[in-house]
Amino acid sequence: MKRKLMEILACPIDKHHPLELYVFEEKDEIVEGLIVCPKCNRWYPIREEIPEMLPDELRKEAEDLPFLKKWKDKAPEKTVTEGKPFNLKSE
Repeated sequence: MKRKLMEILACPIDKHHPLELYVFEEKDEIVEGLIVCPKCNRWYPIREEIPEMLPDELRKEAEDLPFLKKWKDKAPEKTVTEGKPFNLKSE
């Protein structure tokens, strides 16, 4: 994902802009990272350079939780423990 894309992205749930960006791996573009809405505390993964900004009903816990667990040391603590729609608080 190109960093410039953050200028136009808004949360698909509450339409908040701007969003917060956390980069975990970067080459020419952001390979893996996290986009967080500071208003509703929803997080969206960036995997293989693609931001996955889906509404809650289209998200897959079995795919999202392992991603969050992999990057929990680099992600914001509030997202890890209280993020929507899934978090690691129960682990």
